[in-house]
Amino acid sequence: MPAPVSFPARHWYRLSWLSIALAPAALAFAGAMLVRRSLYQSGIFSAEHLSVPVVIVGNLVVGGTGKTPFVLWLTDRLRASAFRPGIVSRGYRAMSEQPCEVPAGGDPARFGDEPVVLAERSGVPVWIGRDRAAAGRALLASHPSCDVIVCDDGLQHYRLARDFEIAIEDGRGFGNGLLLPAGPLRELPSRQVDAVVLNGAPPRPGTYQMKLVPVGIYRLRDPEHPIAIDGLRGKRLHAVAGIGDPSRFFATLESIGLRVIAHPFPDHHAFTSRDLEYADCDAILMTEKDAVKCRAFARSEWYAVRVAAALDEGFVDVVTARLHGLKAA
Repeated sequence: MPAPVSFPARHWYRLSWLSIALAPAALAFAGAMLVRRSLYQSGIFSAEHLSVPVVIVGNLVVGGTGKTPFVLWLTDRLRASAFRPGIVSRGYRAMSEQPCEVPAGGDPARFGDEPVVLAERSGVPVWIGRDRAAAGRALLASHPSCDVIVCDDGLQHYRLARDFEIAIEDGRGFGNGLLLPAGPLRELPSRQVDAVVLNGAPPRPGTYQMKLVPVGIYRLRDPEHPIAIDGLRGKRLHAVAGIGDPSRFFATLESIGLRVIAHPFPDHHAFTSRDLEYADCDAILMTEKDAVKCRAFARSEWYAVRVAAALDEGFVDVVTARLHGLKAA
């Protein structure tokens, strides 16, 4: 049986008895967050500036909104624009606390699931660390040709100075509009950033639209050879997703004509083989983020669905214009 959606998340996207009861705690969190941010803005707490520009990709809510596919898109476009990017990430639930480089094929229990996907697909150095500034310094020391850092999920990590901030939002919006722990917000929606990218959310003036497009399906045991979708039609398919919004993955499968029995799991769920024991099952489909955690015990009919971000190609010009301006300065 799939793991249930986490208890707080069931209350974050509606006003419930629990979210109302936690409203005083949310006010205290908001006060602490505003004080901390003002201390950095005033210079009382100092942010560390790296020797190259830093682009932050994050979100205002807890949970995934499509940052990993966006970071892959952005680093690919930066490389096409003659930049040499590197990626820094916290590595959610990673065992490594100190800065370290993430190898392709690395253990997601050690490095985190998203950094492993980034290392395998980006073609650029990926470093993780609880202290993103220290991870950035270590990356630059190891890869001195790198001339821009893309920080995955670092919007609230004020200790790392940044030159361009991008917030990703998805169709869930800001939930019940309350801050942690009463709602999903990490910061107030009024928080200013340089660009807002909407992943499946209704358009708003001054924002950029993104969608996730399936670009291939492969066996976990044989990732180098994609299979045709037609090979899955007519089979009894189950799908699992341990991401911020599992329904988004299931809708993607439906959009390419695959009918599945859906099994949502909490974000970053640590899968075991027992989680994937389903009766009347010919094949299991999962996200790449989940696949890196399952390939050590994968069976022949387990498949990963690869998606890619699609945006207006002009968006990268907005970022590179700022970066070129920094170089000139």
